[in-house]
Amino acid sequence: MKKIIRIDEEKCTGCGTCVNTCHEGALQLVNGKARLVSESYCDGLGACLPNCPSGALSLVDRETGMADTPGNTGKNAHIHINREPAGNHINSGHPLKDIPCGCPGSHAKIIDRKPAVTGTMAYGVNIQDYENESQLRQWPCQIRLVPVNAPYFDNAHLLVAADCTAYAYANMHRDFMRNKITIIGCPKLDDTDYSEKLGEILKNHDIKSITVVRMQVPCCRGIVQAVKQALINSKKMIPWNVVVISTDGNIVEV
Repeated sequence: MKKIIRIDEEKCTGCGTCVNTCHEGALQLVNGKARLVSESYCDGLGACLPNCPSGALSLVDRETGMADTPGNTGKNAHIHINREPAGNHINSGHPLKDIPCGCPGSHAKIIDRKPAVTGTMAYGVNIQDYENESQLRQWPCQIRLVPVNAPYFDNAHLLVAADCTAYAYANMHRDFMRNKITIIGCPKLDDTDYSEKLGEILKNHDIKSITVVRMQVPCCRGIVQAVKQALINSKKMIPWNVVVISTDGNIVEV
């Protein structure tokens, strides 16, 4: 079950430390108190907990409100949630290394890739071997973890892919990920609405195009609907297309 942050109003001093620590944009100061303003942005990893000087933060189960501590009945787990998108408290001018994404292993970064080469041989490298290299251009790549203000989204061609596509389709890196910013997710397993976060990304950046790659299974339609709703919410006209991969690894629809 997914965890989210609980804020004890009586203990909260409004210092803003947790807001600065939460780079998913899930926390903001409202009327002098910290508030969980976007449930879908909270990754439930609790990176903000040790930074609260007053001990006002704890993790609770999202659905039950039960605190993640032994013996706590959860009766005081009042969770303040606003379904509106969180504000952009991250300054997009900050260095990329200063935009962490929850857990210490998920610090956002750009991955430099060599430009594509042509011909059977180039600089002594076999083109076939070169094409087998990873084409992931940024980290993290999970939709739930990417910061909406990450500069790698600026002027990007965006690939929104269902998790399973990279395993079903052998040439995912070569055919779809090359020269794109790749974000992935599973609408069935991730208990969140992707459209909110995707909409914020589209609003905050000049996205050049969107390619959606999904599996040929009913639950994968959710990722297409999320992109469609995000486009509507952003009020931008961005070229987009959908590619469907069969469970045996073939492209069945473009």
